[in-house]
Amino acid sequence: MQGNFSYHNPTKLYFGEESLNYLKDELTLFGPVVLLNYGSGSVKRNGIYDQVVAILKDAGKTII
Repeated sequence: MQGNFSYHNPTKLYFGEESLNYLKDELTLFGPVVLLNYGSGSVKRNGIYDQVVAILKDAGKTII
C-alpha cells in the first residue's frame, strides 16, 4: 500500500437495446481521453466495439 489515498469511482449503467444512444451525452461530462477496457473479444465479435469507437471518434475523444 502506498500511503494514504482516496478512491472514488461512481458508475452509471444503461441497459437495453438503445443504451448506446446515451453515450454521446455522457461523454460531454468527461475529459478528452477515454480508456477502453474489455474482455477476450466477444465485444468485437458482436459489433459493439465498433459502434462505441465510432461514437467516441465522433465526439472527438482520444481512445487509449
